Parts: sequence; structure tokens; C-alpha cells
Amino acid sequence: MTVRRTWIVVTAVAGAGTAFMMALVIGVYVIGGNLANEVSGATRQLAKGAVPAAYQTLVAKWGNLCPALNPALLAAQLYQESGFNPRAQSGAAAQGIAQFIPGTWATHGVDGDGDGDRDVWDPNDAIPSAASYDCQLASYVKTVPGDTTKNMLAAYNAGPDAVIRYGGVPPYSETRNYVKTITTLEESFAAPVTRVDPSKQAAGAIYFAQKKLGTPYLWGGNGTADQGGRFDCSGLTKAAYESVGITLPRVANDQYNAGPHPKRSELLPGDLVFFSTDPANSRAIHHVGMYVGGGYMIDAPYTGAVIRFDPIDTGEYFGATRVTEDGAKALPTRV
Repeated sequence: MTVRRTWIVVTAVAGAGTAFMMALVIGVYVIGGNLANEVSGATRQLAKGAVPAAYQTLVAKWGNLCPALNPALLAAQLYQESGFNPRAQSGAAAQGIAQFIPGTWATHGVDGDGDGDRDVWDPNDAIPSAASYDCQLASYVKTVPGDTTKNMLAAYNAGPDAVIRYGGVPPYSETRNYVKTITTLEESFAAPVTRVDPSKQAAGAIYFAQKKLGTPYLWGGNGTADQGGRFDCSGLTKAAYESVGITLPRVANDQYNAGPHPKRSELLPGDLVFFSTDPANSRAIHHVGMYVGGGYMIDAPYTGAVIRFDPIDTGEYFGATRVTEDGAKALPTRV
């Protein structure tokens, strides 16, 4: 079913109030679609609040260490490796926010804050070390054909010798998946330089959410039969996008990283809109809804309420995400 035909179906089955709202959806979606442009190759700066405030200055500074790196790419690596957890430790003995193994840290760890030691558990050392290591790898493969950033990421995963031997990203599925994952996640940490392309699955996701209007809220609700088909806020958005083949994380602040971030003036129906008590930290997001146009969202607000239309312009409005299939797939299984 095409996007346009889906909107027609939604409007036909809705009541008078909902029909008015879905008319707004159609108008906003068409206007946004007509204005969508490709993102240019400008330097990728960080999206608002995408990196926790404690690390934002570090990532913004060290992400510009060399031309193959940028702050959004560095943020994507840190998020993939540890979810910005400075105490993270893997079963393979990888340590800290950048997940260095001891041997690599011994060779490539730097004293980023100039305090006289190199502490893998200290983000002031680990984040500069991650950037420095990336840029060293980029220098090793700088004469290899192809995209330098992708070759750098491939070298991080498979080693620079493999990149040099194959003349680019090696034909290893793990390495190619790693390169695609990090470059896709980069989009969720970058501030877009032009309007973001519309989502192809947005219409179906809204159709699902619209059918749940009036359903009572349930904390932790996933809409299962044993829960009476009830949802909480992120359970509703997760189920709505699952209905169109996109699997989102369960928690609202993780859903924020499932795609690029349109500005408030560029919102389109189907965008997820987020609310936080901390305007500088996406990890503090506590609520999510689905934008439907005209300044309104469908959301499951709180215990005692029902799924309904609510205005998005409140003091806690944080930002929005245009969900993409690749963006959702790139999210780490642990954050």
C-alpha cells in the first residue's frame, strides 16, 4: 500500500475529531516531503543533547582531531561500545567508556587531561585516546583507495593490514557490518545540515497508534493480551513501528538514537518526539510520543490517563527523531 493510500484509509476509519487531525497529518507530510533534500557533506556537529553533558565538550573537541573523524562519528563509537558508561567492562576485558582492551590501552592510551596518568576508566583520558587511536589508524590507511573514514573504521575492527591488503574495507561480514553500524549511528548523533528525508514507514506506524486511541495507560505495558492490550509511552511507539517492520529499543531514551533529528520546524507525522527533565542530556528522556501534525502527538501519557492526542510544545520538549530502519538496526543490544 502506498503512503498516500494509507493516509486515505486512516482518515476514512477515523471519527470526526481524528479525521481533522489526520488531515493535518496529510498536509504536513506532503509539504515536508516536497521540501526534503539530501544532507550535504558538511562537517558533522553534534545534535542537541545527543551526548551526555558530562562528555559533550570532550567529544566535540576530540572529534575534530583529524579529517577522517568528526564529533558525531566519535559519539557513535562511544555509544556503540559502552552506551557512554565509563565503568563498562566486557567479558573480553574491554574497559571504560571507549572499551579499550589492556594491550591496546598500553600502546595507544593518552593522558588527555594532562594530570600525569593514563586512566582507562577516566573519560578525560579514554575519549581523547579513542580519537587519537582512530586518527592513527586513518594515517595508516590514508593511501588506500575509497572512503578514508570507512577505511579507518575497518582498520579499527579488522586491523590496518587487512584494509591495505584488500585495498579498502575487507570482505569480512563482521567488519562490513561494523562500518555500516557506526556510519549509520553517526546520523543519530549529528545535527542535520538540511531537511531530513521523510520516513517511508511513518504512515503505517501512525495508523497503528491511531487505532489505540482511548486505551488506558499501563506502566511497562507492551500491548500484550495479558496486559489487556495496554501500553506505556515507549511501549506504544515500539509496537507502532514494529507493525511496519522496524524494531525499536524498549526504553524512550534509547529510541532517541534510532535515526536523525529534525528541527521543531521540520517535524513530519511519524517522527518520535521526546521530553526530558534535562535539556542537555538525551539519557534523561522520560517520555516519548508520535507526532501527527499541527503541533500534536499521539501518546500514552501516565497512569490514570488513556492514549490520546496531546500538544508537544511543553517546557520539557527535548527534540525529535525520524526513525529509519537502518538507524534502528544499528542500535547496540546493550546501552
